[in-house]
Amino acid sequence: MRNVAFLLVGTFFGIVLYKSEAASWFRIYEMFQFDAFHMYGIIGSAVGLGVLFIQWVKRSRAKSFQGDEIIIADKQRNFVANAVGGILFGLGWALAGACPGPMYALVGAGFLSVLIVLIGALLGTFVYGLLKSKLPH
Repeated sequence: MRNVAFLLVGTFFGIVLYKSEAASWFRIYEMFQFDAFHMYGIIGSAVGLGVLFIQWVKRSRAKSFQGDEIIIADKQRNFVANAVGGILFGLGWALAGACPGPMYALVGAGFLSVLIVLIGALLGTFVYGLLKSKLPH
């Protein structure tokens, strides 16, 4: 039953991405050219809501659906790792025209050529797993 809930939430997320044009290659290209605010508005809204939600969870001592307290661990601050990771992520996003979430939405919308990008992203994740111990964290 829990997997069905995840499937429904993921499907809803994909529909929202597609309908808001967050999965549109044109909108992503427009963003990287600094021609429109559309994608910055979507990303900014997501970051803002994420900050508010995380603060609410931390301050209210919210519980999970299983009744366990949600504990959000502090993250290590490593400028080099974050900068390198962010640059690689941004380059991949700019070259592919989609970040991981919209890739699935685009495949679901029938753009099967995105499968090549999705396979590349999964392969990159696998290579990261192999090299993780040798990278700065």
